[in-house]
Amino acid sequence: MSDIIYTKVDEAPELASASFLPIIQKFAAAAGVSVGTKDISLAGRILAAFPEHLSADQQQSDDLAELGRLVKTPDANVIKLPNISASVPQLVGAIKELQSQGFAVPDYPEAPESDAEKKIRAKYDGLKGSAVNPVLREGNSDRRAAKAVKSFAQKNPHRMGEWTAQSKTQVSSMSGGDFFSNEVSTTLEKDTTAKIVLETSAGETVLKEAVTYPAGTVVDATFMSAAALQTFLADEIEKTKADGTLFSLHMKATMMKVSDPIIFGHAVKAFLAPVFEKHGPAMADLGVNPNSGLGDLLARVEGNAEIMADIEACMAARPPMYMVDSDKGITNLHVSSDVIIDASMPALIRAGGKGWGPDGKESDTNCVIPDNSYAPVYDETIKFFKENGKLNPATAGTVQNVGLMAQKAEEYGSHPTTFEIPAAGTVKMILDDGTVLHEHKVEAGDIWRSASARKAPIEDWVNLAVDRQKAEGCRAIFWLDADRTHDAELIAYVKPILEAKGVADKFEIMAPREATRASLETITKGNNTIAITGNVLRDYLTDLFPILELATSAKMLSIVKLMNGGGLFETGAGGSAPKHVQQLNEENHLRWDSLGEFCALGESLTFLADTKNNEKARILGQAVDVATQGILDNGRSPSRKVGEPDNRDSHYWFARYWAEAMAAQSEDSDLAAHFAPVAEALVANEAAILSELAAVQGPAVDLGGYYRTDAAKTAAVMRPSTTLNSIIG
Repeated sequence: MSDIIYTKVDEAPELASASFLPIIQKFAAAAGVSVGTKDISLAGRILAAFPEHLSADQQQSDDLAELGRLVKTPDANVIKLPNISASVPQLVGAIKELQSQGFAVPDYPEAPESDAEKKIRAKYDGLKGSAVNPVLREGNSDRRAAKAVKSFAQKNPHRMGEWTAQSKTQVSSMSGGDFFSNEVSTTLEKDTTAKIVLETSAGETVLKEAVTYPAGTVVDATFMSAAALQTFLADEIEKTKADGTLFSLHMKATMMKVSDPIIFGHAVKAFLAPVFEKHGPAMADLGVNPNSGLGDLLARVEGNAEIMADIEACMAARPPMYMVDSDKGITNLHVSSDVIIDASMPALIRAGGKGWGPDGKESDTNCVIPDNSYAPVYDETIKFFKENGKLNPATAGTVQNVGLMAQKAEEYGSHPTTFEIPAAGTVKMILDDGTVLHEHKVEAGDIWRSASARKAPIEDWVNLAVDRQKAEGCRAIFWLDADRTHDAELIAYVKPILEAKGVADKFEIMAPREATRASLETITKGNNTIAITGNVLRDYLTDLFPILELATSAKMLSIVKLMNGGGLFETGAGGSAPKHVQQLNEENHLRWDSLGEFCALGESLTFLADTKNNEKARILGQAVDVATQGILDNGRSPSRKVGEPDNRDSHYWFARYWAEAMAAQSEDSDLAAHFAPVAEALVANEAAILSELAAVQGPAVDLGGYYRTDAAKTAAVMRPSTTLNSIIG
């Protein structure tokens, strides 16, 4: 096994790797550090799941499973780039592409009937949504802006949209019948297993045969009423039209891969309610599934003039919709994975509450977030900026995050225990001794789910929070609502640990709404705070605050201290990656910023030095920090516009600054001597290298695929400077 594993992923981060990874491997080798790769891309995971359908030379090892075993060991040192958390349309798209490339993987069974189809569907369902992160995250999250990154953002503040008290932008959520209002939670006193059953007038159906829980696990259960959801959506559509704002739905269909696509489908049906009422059977015959989105629906009915005419009439009568791409007519409801709440809401807030409408203009927006669990965070943020005006990045402090996520903690681990209820009845969680742990009366179509968080990750999370607060010395808030049953169970863990450590006076506990305002007040004054949160809020906040503070969440330092001693270093968010790929394909310009990779690399090398007693790795890591600072100080990050420096240029500059730092250091003369000629060559050939990189921009390029690009074509596109290649090797 290599000393460091650099993950092979998807889209823009993976394209950037084609340019950056050879540099890393070249430099690391000088310190005796080997850097290998493991394929956790969507295409790679599909191929690994179906070896029996492939020829021997096409078969691929299950790298995700291998990494899942590695992160449970002290030897783990993994740099994890953002990967696709696939929705069904993305999964189907990847399958079709692989088939076109000669891989005989099976089709995705939309409605499996035979046992063989059900087996195939189960394998594919295991690849949807957050299939990667729960496997690799065997530790809790320490996520913050690196000091150099924060300093640069303050010295070079990004543009913020103007907020006014007159803004009509708002957040709308269900007042009852949602996951938040129906939640029950308890902490188990002993090791046990539970089965989940649905009792109806027709008998008992086992939804889940057995789920194992160790003692001390916090186990929740809740459901969303389909009837309440439908009423809410219908009301919001009418309210949006009356207010003259844009209608937008903000979900996490990629991570919450069972519940949120169903909720998304309800929204599609609600928006086109007259069409479904009139043409429901006919559209079903055409294979329409509202969960797949408006884009798929339109593709299936485009040959039916009557249905298309009724859709156009319905859309004209509805409020205008928030657009993903107004030029191409791609709406908020086209694909469930196009509007991801943790990226879409911060972007809209940063823009002063404005979203793009179908007319290509910005407008105030009704942000519909059905479940009320975390919607108050965005609601309070919007209210705060309406009252106080936009945040000033030049003077704002920072919100760091310590997030509970280890061992599939909380909602992101709920996929195997989330169900769309087929018939009215009672869902029960029954322990192995016959005790009914939780139960809910439900109706057909309701969405029921259970989530859990184990004792060891919870305790590790609290201890990590204590360590981070001690290191930073700033305000620290546990974002926990004492009136929410799950959070109350966590508070019962938190308070005794803080008291036993004698640090209870250094922490506050607030519900998310109150914590949001307190944090915004703190950073507005130029001070720092630590948000200590559960899993979903970890994801939401580590986009919200970085996008407000830094303009992007891709530049965050993200360290996962694995519970068994290893390290996982994440490189930021990939929500904007598809648009970056589109621009590269059309103009051969990649604006992806690898700053997150730079930060993760430095931390990984330092961690390796500490765990393996490799001082050369430490020097290399220190030089990475110097190079990262050089990128920021000299404005070497990628531009958004074709014809200007892009991702490949930034990699040249990073390699140069890195080599110069290694040549200049005096701690290891052998390393200095090794890198001196490299640095000299990179400096001497600056004009030639930059000319070669600039010359390729403009024309469209062919990568040989989207989900699985051709390696040779990608290398040719991403490493176009023969001069740089000859120096790096």
